[in-house]
Amino acid sequence: MISFSRGQKGKLADLGCQSAFPVTLDIAANGLSLDVSCFGLDGADKLSDDRYMVFFNQLASPGGEVKLALNGSKAEFAVNLDALPAAICKLVFVAAIDGNGTMRTVGASSMTLGGGARFEWSGADFQDEKAVIVGEIYRKDGVWRFGAVGQGFNGGLSSLLAHFGGTESGSPAQKAAPAAVPAAPPPPAAPPEKKVSLSKVTLEKRGDKVSLDKASGSKGYGRIHVNLNWNTGAPPPAAKTGFLSRLANLGGGPKGIDLDLGCMYEMADGTPGLVQALGNAWGAYERRPFIKLEADDRSGQNKDGENITINGDQFNDIKRALIFAFIYEGAPNWAATDGVVTIKMPDQAPIEVRLDQGGNQMMCAIAMIENKGGNLQVTKLAEYYAQQGNSSAHELMDRRFGFGLRWTTGSKD
Repeated sequence: MISFSRGQKGKLADLGCQSAFPVTLDIAANGLSLDVSCFGLDGADKLSDDRYMVFFNQLASPGGEVKLALNGSKAEFAVNLDALPAAICKLVFVAAIDGNGTMRTVGASSMTLGGGARFEWSGADFQDEKAVIVGEIYRKDGVWRFGAVGQGFNGGLSSLLAHFGGTESGSPAQKAAPAAVPAAPPPPAAPPEKKVSLSKVTLEKRGDKVSLDKASGSKGYGRIHVNLNWNTGAPPPAAKTGFLSRLANLGGGPKGIDLDLGCMYEMADGTPGLVQALGNAWGAYERRPFIKLEADDRSGQNKDGENITINGDQFNDIKRALIFAFIYEGAPNWAATDGVVTIKMPDQAPIEVRLDQGGNQMMCAIAMIENKGGNLQVTKLAEYYAQQGNSSAHELMDRRFGFGLRWTTGSKD
């Protein structure tokens, strides 16, 4: 792998990168909330098609030419250059701070292109900038090349969007000039301009909540997508004995973390239930409980984390749903997971809950999704549980929230 320095450029062919390869940004955020994005620009270095901005609110370009998967401190873009339309001449990879802080807080970070190139950078290269243009892949004279940029940017993601010519949803429209009386019938109206929504809701503290109204004329909330992502390669803790040593895979060599996403639910008629991989309780989307866990992946190769879908058009049949995570295998150390849960639904800003507390407990009650008079309310719980005697963490969490389930030992094997 070739190590690049700031300002260095090279042909992708010389780096062994073919048309399809991963681009990984591994950023030591040091407590900052960072958004990583890719802008697909035209020959004038402008975002002429907002669908080619790939970020937390739009994880793939229209044809899947660029796809984003978030994995703890890493953001991995799957890039297929041959599939890009001819109008896209450059892919620019950026990181922007969401909230307080400056780029100089960032620790040792890197951008890698497959196994061909690596560009290392850190906050020591910057001052009070809120964003950084890390690197770019661009076409020149018909040849794709890589440039290590490492350029600080004073504004955040919104300013970067404006810099590249994109339009943010909710930004004020330009004042129109007075129209003259037309001498002929006006031409057909142009289709409405698509705008990029950069909004998201982060529930910072335990007990923080947000309530969402249904869209006007909507039957429900549509497809509600709950995603759990984390740093699968977090190192195991120091050697321990007993039950926790099995979870840390000691004696068999260190492995990554396997987090399981699950849900305790209560239907509107009072019927309780559970959706999780343990016991193969996968649930169902089109029928009760209208909550479904996607297939569990224990290989560590699934960059999309773990996912639950809730049928928001049947939300009136659901009273509440407790979203939780369980460390099935790996380090019983929540701080090492860099876990984050994102709740998305159509026409709503995504809701983000970070698993930024806890210690060596095995279970985390993350968030409660409740039906409050037909409106959806999400509350950050961030409560952690460890087994006590013969009472499992599952059972203790159930008692705390009063679902009234019966518990037996289960396995995914």
